[in-house]
Amino acid sequence: MAVAVTGATGQLGRIVISKLRAKVPTQSIVALARSPHKAAGLGVEVRPGDYGRPDELVSSLAGIRTLLLISSSEVGQRTVQHRNAIEAARKAGVRRIVYTSLLRSDTSPLSLAPEHVETEAMVRASGIPFTILRNGWYMENHTQSAKAAVAAGALIGSAGDGRIAGALRDDYAEAAVAVLTGAGHEGRIYELAGDEPYTLAEMAREISTQVGKEIPYRNVPPAEYASILERAGLPGWLAAALSAWDADAARGALDDQGHVLSKLIGRPTSPLSVAVQRALA
Repeated sequence: MAVAVTGATGQLGRIVISKLRAKVPTQSIVALARSPHKAAGLGVEVRPGDYGRPDELVSSLAGIRTLLLISSSEVGQRTVQHRNAIEAARKAGVRRIVYTSLLRSDTSPLSLAPEHVETEAMVRASGIPFTILRNGWYMENHTQSAKAAVAAGALIGSAGDGRIAGALRDDYAEAAVAVLTGAGHEGRIYELAGDEPYTLAEMAREISTQVGKEIPYRNVPPAEYASILERAGLPGWLAAALSAWDADAARGALDDQGHVLSKLIGRPTSPLSVAVQRALA
């Protein structure tokens, strides 16, 4: 088996490769990276993986049986970039594509959803056997604010009482490895999310417990939250997106009760306490 992982130097890609190395021979793993020198420490073969160079992608996918297409981090450019990767896989004779999509992408109100829907359609149209991993929210998306919340004396957001079925990147990476190394996954679409949905108020209470002082959750309107984020140094587009995703979470867009992720990895997903502990470390 020869597996290639796109975005190998990214936060999810690095974890996937590390977990893959514990399951299959190192020589059967290929890391695809836009900047190959950044992947030097991964311990596997590294090949160029620039979405903007489709001919180079075809060469890099030579001899690859399975491609893990981790969705690009460049929101707004994903459809074009993913099309290049899928077409390169077809030309190179890749036998299977595993794609990391978004929880309930076909019905999700999140602004992230359309590019995932388009990519899923392209994967199906490629004629290559596939598996779709519809990843839910990464807990790190919210817990990365834990230290700032402690410094500010409050956790701020716009998610209200919306429940968020988040999981750690470790959990989603383990699911990807289970699909890459297991059988019976072709044609399947997995809706993946954490076992124990939480609210941001519950996250604030967990932070409070771990630091030994009260850190309340302060819910604010999305426009105010976007303004706070922008004043903190985030680009305007990102501040607006984060506040909009919180607003979607308030309406239930990030909740899930399916427990598909824990069934796929054969263990409960990581609890919020572990995610907060890591963020505060």
